[in-house]
Amino acid sequence: MDADPPEPTADPVPPAPAPRGYVFDNDSPHSARHHASLEAALDPLTLGHLRDAGVSPGMRCLEIGAGAGSVARALLRFVSPGGTVTATDLKPGRIAPEPGLTVLAHDVVDDPLPGSGYDVVVARLVLQHLPERQAVLRRLADALAPGGLLQVDEFDAGHEPCLLAPSEDDARLYARFTDAKAALMRASGGDPTWGRRAAAALRDAGLTDLRIRPHVLLRAPGTPALGLQLHHLAQLAPRLLDTGFTRAELDRLEALMHGPGFAAATGVLYSVQGRRPARPEHPPAHRTTDSPEAT
Repeated sequence: MDADPPEPTADPVPPAPAPRGYVFDNDSPHSARHHASLEAALDPLTLGHLRDAGVSPGMRCLEIGAGAGSVARALLRFVSPGGTVTATDLKPGRIAPEPGLTVLAHDVVDDPLPGSGYDVVVARLVLQHLPERQAVLRRLADALAPGGLLQVDEFDAGHEPCLLAPSEDDARLYARFTDAKAALMRASGGDPTWGRRAAAALRDAGLTDLRIRPHVLLRAPGTPALGLQLHHLAQLAPRLLDTGFTRAELDRLEALMHGPGFAAATGVLYSVQGRRPARPEHPPAHRTTDSPEAT
């Protein structure tokens, strides 16, 4: 029988900060299942909001951090015929190009954006990983055509409560895991709570007509959101061992999340849309005194 875990302490932080980069790598052996869970959990929200915003045939779209490409492929369906989608990622090897869909290896921090005048730009779970997020956001806003739409979907993982566990010790162990996951993101230059600031960041980038939609998902056995959390555990296991977890504790966490007596909530996912202001019409050269608006 495993010994009870130690009482939780302050956020466990790795001994040395990692270089800037994503906590979850597309080359990980877990990435295929990770992307499948991510798509099942979040694509209905992401794509529903884009559809509601009027994404339609003929539009030019850009997605950064496209992952395995599910959003980019759906965008292509929305904008066909006549539209195009450019999907970029640091490692885009999981996305197959097709007519209308261009796939590029691209670092959104260091590389120029692939063009401008986009009708739609999408960034899901990308900016919170980047210390340079506000500068990148301004460049994305500048890449929009007048009236173009930017959609940013980001979590605020500052509160991911355990709602149901077999024991208080189990609940504390799960809380240690979520705290450690957030600390690993901070050590890589990310901000796990940035979702709550996304709307203000879009405003500060000059976008208007902001629309904010918050979502909380249930993590319970059989749900895509819990599947995503289990893949996080598997991908982060080597780094979690470096923060003070034991192998027995990680095995216990996995069993806990698979068990029927477990439920938790995600942090809040904020889906935020903003538009680049349309070019103002040129005012008349003069106003006649016959105008009813003249004073």
